[in-house]
Amino acid sequence: MSGESGSRACHRYRGPVMVNEQGSGQGSGRGRKHVLVREYVRSQVVAAEPGTPAPSERELAERFGVARMTVRHALDALVAQGLIERIPGKGTFVSKPVIDLQMRLSSYAEEMERRGKKPQSRTLLARAETAGPGVARALGLDEGATIAHWQRLRLADGVPMAIQHTYLSLDQFPSFLDEPLPESFYYWLADRNLTPTTGEDSVTAGIADEEEADLLEIEEGSAVLQISRRSFCYDVAIEVTRSIYRADRYTLWVPVQRPEHLR
Repeated sequence: MSGESGSRACHRYRGPVMVNEQGSGQGSGRGRKHVLVREYVRSQVVAAEPGTPAPSERELAERFGVARMTVRHALDALVAQGLIERIPGKGTFVSKPVIDLQMRLSSYAEEMERRGKKPQSRTLLARAETAGPGVARALGLDEGATIAHWQRLRLADGVPMAIQHTYLSLDQFPSFLDEPLPESFYYWLADRNLTPTTGEDSVTAGIADEEEADLLEIEEGSAVLQISRRSFCYDVAIEVTRSIYRADRYTLWVPVQRPEHLR
């Protein structure tokens, strides 16, 4: 972004717009005041580059002739929509684009392609290991069985999005580490008529350690989403995957449905 459309765009004012308590002027009615402020900030800020400062509460209160609480109400709505973010001690800024991560049994590549993003991966590790108790139990193996551990950095349009650890049985896939690693594991499974049919996901909140933060290009201690998946081809466990997603670029979307007998 260049010229006035850059970081100064949100401060390009054209004089005061007064909204009085009696409802006269541009915003008639007490309930309209925060809407005027909200839509002004949306139009000025949303088209700006991520990280651009938003107008301050004081600036907006003076511009619209309203109380700071009214301005805060308007900004809260935009924060809730993920359009702006508050950083304690620094101010309010245009948010980075957020990808909604839908809980469905699909691959990372499929999810990114569905959103018009170019999926990319970089292998960080691919080796044989012995299964610990958690992975062994999830894959239906004896503890100490030989498994493949495949760690990848997942990117979208060149931006790091997640670190993914995939574990699978080498008894089931004995040549996996001897072959060129696939660009998409789910496409690789589909070629072998082993497309996952069901799965289990669990999600927890976490913070990035030093190594994770370095790979994801975020600050150490930043919030992350930790998603563990076990997928099956009918009744056979195919994979266990543990992923660390950067929380500043993802929102988790889980569709829900009311139980039939409660309708």
